[in-house]
Amino acid sequence: MKKTTESDSNYDALEKMSTTDLLININAEDKTVALSVEKQLSQIENLIDAIVPKMKIGGRLFYLGAGTSGRLGVIDASECPPTFGVDHGLVIGIMAGGDKAMRKAVEFAEDSTELGWKNLTEHAINTNDVVVGIAASGTTPYVIAALKKCQEENITTACIVCNVSSPISEVSDYPIEVVVGPEFVTGSTRMKSGTAQKLVLNMISTAVMIKLGKVKGNKMVDMHLSNKKLVDRGTKMLMQEIGVEYETANALLIQFGSVRNAVNNYNG
Repeated sequence: MKKTTESDSNYDALEKMSTTDLLININAEDKTVALSVEKQLSQIENLIDAIVPKMKIGGRLFYLGAGTSGRLGVIDASECPPTFGVDHGLVIGIMAGGDKAMRKAVEFAEDSTELGWKNLTEHAINTNDVVVGIAASGTTPYVIAALKKCQEENITTACIVCNVSSPISEVSDYPIEVVVGPEFVTGSTRMKSGTAQKLVLNMISTAVMIKLGKVKGNKMVDMHLSNKKLVDRGTKMLMQEIGVEYETANALLIQFGSVRNAVNNYNG
C-alpha cells in the first residue's frame, strides 16, 4: 500500500519562505480539497442512505478515531444536539485516549487493538447502529480492529480515509477514500486531510439530519436555545414563519422551547 499521506510535500525549504509565500502556497493546496471530496460524493451518498433507515428504527451514528481524526469526529458529534435538537446519544464521537485526548495527545492509545471495541461496547453498540472509522492514513490499529469486530457482529461500518486501498477500507462496508495528495508539511495530516475529513463529516451529519426531518425549508427549527444569539435567531425565524412582531415571537419561543413547537402551537 502506498501512503499518499506520507508523500513528500510539493514544496521545499519552507523555512526560507516569506509569510506571504507560506500563506499563498498553503491556500493553493487547500483549494484542491473540495475537488477531492467531490470525487467521493457517490460513496458519501451511499453511506448516508444506509445511516438514515438505521436511525429511523432507533439506531445511532458513531464516529471512531485517534488524534486529529478522532477530534474531528467528536466535534461533529457534539455539534448535532445544539444544531438539530437531537439527544446527545444519537451521534457519538469516540477517540483513542478518551476525552482528555481532545486537548493533549495520549501516547500509543491509537496502537491498541482492543480499546476501540471496548469503547464501543461501553455504549451498548448493536446492529441498529453505524460506526464510521476516521483515519487519514487508514492504518490506525485502534480503529481498524474495532471496525473488524463490528463486521463480525453484523454492525454496519464505514470509514473516511485519505489513502486508497488501506487496511481500514478492507473492514468498511462503505469506504470513503478522499485522496488529497501530499501535505504542505510532509505527513502533517492535520492540514488537507483533516480539512477533507471535516467536509465529509459536515455532509454526513447535515444530510442525515435533514433526511430525518430536523430542518424545515432551510432553517434549524429544532435547534437548542442555548444562548442569546440562538434565541434571537429563533425569534426572527418565527416572525418570518407566522407573521408576528418580535416580542410576540420571542414569548412564543420561550414558552414552547423551539421554533417547530412554537409554530405547531400557535393559534393566531
